[in-house]
Amino acid sequence: MKKILLVLLLAISTTLVACGETSEGWDSSKNITVYTRDTSSGTRAGFMSGIGFPDGAENDDILADGFVINDNTGILTTMATDEYGIGYISLSSLNDSVYGVPFEGVEPTIANVVNNTYGLKRPFNYVLRDLNDYNNDTEKEISLAFIAFLGTTDGSDIITNAGAIPLASTNSWDDIKADYSVCELDNSSVTIRFGGSDSIEQVAKALTEAFAPKCGDFVPEHDHTGSSDGFKRTQGAEKDGDNYKHIGFASRPFKDTEQGSEGTQGQLSWDAIVVIVHNNNEVTNLTAEELKKIYNGTYTTWNQLLN
Repeated sequence: MKKILLVLLLAISTTLVACGETSEGWDSSKNITVYTRDTSSGTRAGFMSGIGFPDGAENDDILADGFVINDNTGILTTMATDEYGIGYISLSSLNDSVYGVPFEGVEPTIANVVNNTYGLKRPFNYVLRDLNDYNNDTEKEISLAFIAFLGTTDGSDIITNAGAIPLASTNSWDDIKADYSVCELDNSSVTIRFGGSDSIEQVAKALTEAFAPKCGDFVPEHDHTGSSDGFKRTQGAEKDGDNYKHIGFASRPFKDTEQGSEGTQGQLSWDAIVVIVHNNNEVTNLTAEELKKIYNGTYTTWNQLLN
């Protein structure tokens, strides 16, 4: 009898402990924690413009109180644990660890970017150094060969696999490689430096990993610190500094002050910006107006969006 009572007490105790550990569920009365990119980010510029809040792209003073600045990876990682946070990332970085919220009733998918129904769409662009501003012809010719590879069907497949949306292409690398004799050389001692937007980093790394063996095994070096740096370190104020780059990337259109010499700029692919929240979040859609009110501080708690 004592043994039976002991078993029952243990069962009751275990149940109580389990009940105590059970989450009470997502609480919509909690404050919204606003996450954003820094003012040099192309993702921030595209997002703020897309929600009708362009002044928020370069002015922290008009954002919601207590906002947190993180990079693309930092926001993605944080949203997986912060139940009451909100942020935005590149579609190419989206995974199942977070919830990509539909924008204006449209799911953030590659298909919806291609058919032009998803509103937060933006270009991925590249910029080369001025063609007379390379250390040597080998570095210049490898850089030009890489840009040509981007426009091939081989490049398109890699861009797609990395989560972005390629431009139309018809030629394969085999069709055009004879035009780039530098790729027949042993380039294993040559380093080509890539930088700029960290939203494009995943795509850029996939492309260079595939292309290096096709072009003499040159060594790709990646250092992605923001769209503004993509221009500064190839043709701008930092082009001759320690962090100079051969090829830069911007996840937004180039500004009027970032217009390079002819033949040095172009589009790599299309991408989209995705609003992300924790998987427990009960929001199922957000409009541009609602997002603007979150980021300018008008809405401060989640129930203002759900009521």
